[in-house]
Amino acid sequence: MTDNRAGEPTADEQRSQGEGPGSVTIAYIAETAGVSIPTVSKVLNRRTGVSDQTRARVEELITRYGYRKPIVNRTNVVELVFRELESLWATDVIRGVERVARKHHFGVTVSEIGPLDHTPVPLDDTINRRPNCVVSVAQLSPSERGQLKAKGIPLIVFDPIDELPDDVPFVGTTNFRGGHAATRHLLELGHVRIAMISGPDHPVCLARKAGYLSALAEADVPADPELLVQAHLIRDAGYDAARGLLSRADRPTAIFATNDMQALGVYQAARELGLSIPGDLSVVGFDDLPIVAWVDPPLTTVHQPLTEMAVAATELALALGRGEEVSQAGLEIATTLTVRESTSAPKSRTARAARKS
Repeated sequence: MTDNRAGEPTADEQRSQGEGPGSVTIAYIAETAGVSIPTVSKVLNRRTGVSDQTRARVEELITRYGYRKPIVNRTNVVELVFRELESLWATDVIRGVERVARKHHFGVTVSEIGPLDHTPVPLDDTINRRPNCVVSVAQLSPSERGQLKAKGIPLIVFDPIDELPDDVPFVGTTNFRGGHAATRHLLELGHVRIAMISGPDHPVCLARKAGYLSALAEADVPADPELLVQAHLIRDAGYDAARGLLSRADRPTAIFATNDMQALGVYQAARELGLSIPGDLSVVGFDDLPIVAWVDPPLTTVHQPLTEMAVAATELALALGRGEEVSQAGLEIATTLTVRESTSAPKSRTARAARKS
């Protein structure tokens, strides 16, 4: 099995015993034929992109030296890898993977390898299970990705939070567009003092912040540095950030949180300070976790299509498992804004409208 994106052979494919040198490798055949290793890999896998003359020369050498492409013995199972299964949206991801696997008559294994700040569970168990492919919600290290690649197990990264090498396929979402839509919604309601609780400096959070700043700029609303605060993506951090923002004399009339958990912290801070939502403060989150439709008031949030993303990731992983080339290494599924009852026009605008009527 080869890496069908970069044309790189796996370690297993590079070794095969024949009648030529003591251990005939794909590298030896490439050197003898005067071509690159990926070209030999393409010939072995009957892929396009090789001239008839070159293909014939490589095939002659493969026959002469008795090179045999190893049979990769993988099971009809998709492995879904999480760091931790405590996430409130894990069920949506599992549902999407199961839907595609069932359609293709594959099984699904869900595994948990532990948080990055602890000693992680090695991927040995995953590799020993010989899955057809891996969909990883966990952010795997380069060495962990290398383990899978060496065994010819295709990997798709789900919603990456860090930059990935160009040859690592992923399925994500339109984070910039989501941040822009959330902020534009608040601007259209008449808010000007719009705060944002941003997240850690990784690409997902930075893209959401960039969308917020872009929407303000398009509306000719200056971005106030005092209204942009950074916090971890948890409820307690959102609470702490909101307490600071809402305790100001010139407090914001709206807060856009980088995720729904931060937004729930904003709710708590507003209640403790005697502020009503949305009467005194409009709040927008990001993710659309199932729980936020049931809080009081239901949260306006950017819907991240987790199930659709999982479906796309699994289809892509299975295509790579079949040895197919894919047209895109990275795919982004569009976000949408779900408007509920946590946003309304600011009080000053509402009062002016009432006086005019």
